[in-house]
Formats: sequence, structure tokens, C-alpha cells
Amino acid sequence: MKDFSFYAPTEVVFGRESEEKVAQLVKKYGGSRVLVHYGGQSAKRSGLLDKVCGLLAKDGIEYVELGGVVPNPRLSKVKEGIALCREKGVDLILAIGGGSVIDSSKAIAYGVPYEGDVWDFYAGKAAPETCLPVASVLTIPAAGSEMSEASVITNDEGEVWLKLGYSNNISRPKFAIMNPERTFTLPAYQTAAGVTDIMLHTMERYFNPDCDMTVTDAIAEALMRTMKDCVFAVLKNPEDYRNRAQIMWAGSLAHNDVTGYRVNGDWATHQIEHELSAMFDVTHGAGLAVVWPSWARYVMKENVSRFVRFAVNVMGVENDYTDPEGTALKGIAAMERFYHAIGMPNSIHELIGREVTEEEIVEMANKCTRNGTITQGKFKVLRMEDIAEIYRMAR
Repeated sequence: MKDFSFYAPTEVVFGRESEEKVAQLVKKYGGSRVLVHYGGQSAKRSGLLDKVCGLLAKDGIEYVELGGVVPNPRLSKVKEGIALCREKGVDLILAIGGGSVIDSSKAIAYGVPYEGDVWDFYAGKAAPETCLPVASVLTIPAAGSEMSEASVITNDEGEVWLKLGYSNNISRPKFAIMNPERTFTLPAYQTAAGVTDIMLHTMERYFNPDCDMTVTDAIAEALMRTMKDCVFAVLKNPEDYRNRAQIMWAGSLAHNDVTGYRVNGDWATHQIEHELSAMFDVTHGAGLAVVWPSWARYVMKENVSRFVRFAVNVMGVENDYTDPEGTALKGIAAMERFYHAIGMPNSIHELIGREVTEEEIVEMANKCTRNGTITQGKFKVLRMEDIAEIYRMAR
């Protein structure tokens, strides 16, 4: 077993009516003047925004609201939040929503005490010394940002948009409120995309060069099998509390390092997908469903036995001991069928509604490798032409 550090400081309050504890948790973590950050109109329509703000006001906690976060959260909104926090003297940021809102909140938290451009952190030009505390009331289980150190922001300020991630333990949320009932109204597509993201957070860790974490592998496999079962149940009955709860908790476990330490993971699929969603503004989970099978077929021979284990232990494929590669390929195909069965696309054409051009493929591969100056992945180290070929396979 490789050496590792495990750090998961977020306090989780899980269950029905858990949002009732929001004010006492805000006070517990030093909040007295809060930025309530959220996305579109669903937080208002559901009544959750009014409820949370009412609870804050009732307990004497001042707050200011900033909505408008979109999927693939924008740098322009982050900068709007930084200015607002500075103006109002905000001392805690409370995200109401899913990963996009929480990621935006983390970026704002980095930027408030920083004198430079917050994009410096995502571009690798600087590292934050401090940030405002962040917390969340989770409504979309997918990204796992409610317990992780990671955030991803899209720079929308130039002609060519760029989507980059940044990870730092100082931004791990202080608390996460999780009420599975708040996920009952999620559209089927968003539910399926969320489960895809949850499983890929696990798979990015599972497919790594160090395959000697027996206990961690078993946890990862159990989580993936559970997601396969639960997603069909909630797509059939959106108000299935038991299965919604499993998905919500799995989203956190998949990205708080319980299923594998992040720095040992591969993450090429995520990086390749980031360029898809930056260029075409598509749903992240759907993009992952398109990229992973092509990535898997491209890298499989680096460690066929790992893919055999995945095929047998996760996808239920019968192990043909005389043909390991055949078993591995059947596992990849089974995963592809699973994605399609839950409503996810299997190709870039299906994802964006047209053929992707060779010029677009080259541009995405260039951006993914910063014009060939960096590589992606650890299971197999990928260079610019490798990534371009994966896009072609997925087209």
C-alpha cells in the first residue's frame, strides 16, 4: 500500500429537514455576514432559498444574495461575487445548489482576500494563503465539491474560453447540509449525469498505476455497483428517498478521497472532458460518458488485469480466463450500454448534435495539453496526439 494523507474536515448534517440547522452551523463556523450564493430559479421556486434566508434572519445573521451561477461556472460571476463580498464585509459563503455553485463559492472565497486576479490560482501563477470559509446546502449530488478540495472554473473573459481546475485544502467546506428530499425534483437527465460524475470520480482513482489498495478498491467497487442499481430506481420513481439518499451520500464519498487518494488517480478523462464542456458548454457528466469508453479502449493494454477486475467486479461480466483482453473489452462495452440506458450519450455527435470537426479536435487537444507543454493521465501518460486520437475515437 502506498503512503497517503487523508483529510476530510467537513461536518456533514444528513437527512430530512437537515437545512433547519443552517443558522446554528453558520454561527458555529464564525459566520455573521453571509453571502448566499445560488444558481438559477429552482432554489427560489422550491422554497429552499427563502427558507434558508429566513432561518438566517431569524437567528440574527446578516446575509446578501448572489444568484445566476450556471453549469460550467464562469469567472465573470466569481469576480462579481468577490466585489460584493468585499463591499458587504462577508465572512462566510453559503452555497445553495450543486457543484457549480460550490465551485463558484470556493473561487470567490479565494479571491476576496487576494490582491491579484483570482484566475492566477487556476492558471498556476499563484497559491492562496487564506480564503473565506465556505459551506453548502447541497441540492444536486454529482460533483462532490461539498467535501472536496477541488473547484473548476471557466474563464469567459476572452474570445477562447478556458476551463481549469484548482485544488487546495483550505477551501474544503466547513459543513455540508444534505437533505435527499431536495433532490426529488431533479430532471432525469441531470440525475443520470450526476451519477455518471459520481462514478467517474471513483473510476479516476480506481484506474491508477498503484493497484495495491485492497480495502479502498473494494469500497470503490461497492460504490459503483450501488450507483448502477440506485439510478434506475430513482429514474423510475424520482421520490424514492432511500435510493436518492444513497446517491447523495455516494457523491460525497466519491470525491472526499475515501475511494482513493486524489493525487494518485488518473484524471485524464476529466481533463479531456473539460475541453468539451468549455468549447460546447455541455453537461459535464454527459461529456464524461462520451469520453471514458474511448479513453478506456485507448489505454487498456497498459494494465489489462485492472480492466478485467472492473469488468467482473463492477459490471458483472463473466471472466474468460483464456482471453483477458476480451473480458476487459466486454466490461468497457457494458459500461457504455449502462450510460446509454440511463440516457447519457455515447458519442460527441450525440452530445452536441453534430459532427465535431478535425479543427475542433486539434484545438481541444492543444488546450488540454497547453499547446503540448504538459501531459495528462497517470494510468497511461497522454500527450497531445494521444488526446486528439481519443477525441476522434469518441466522435
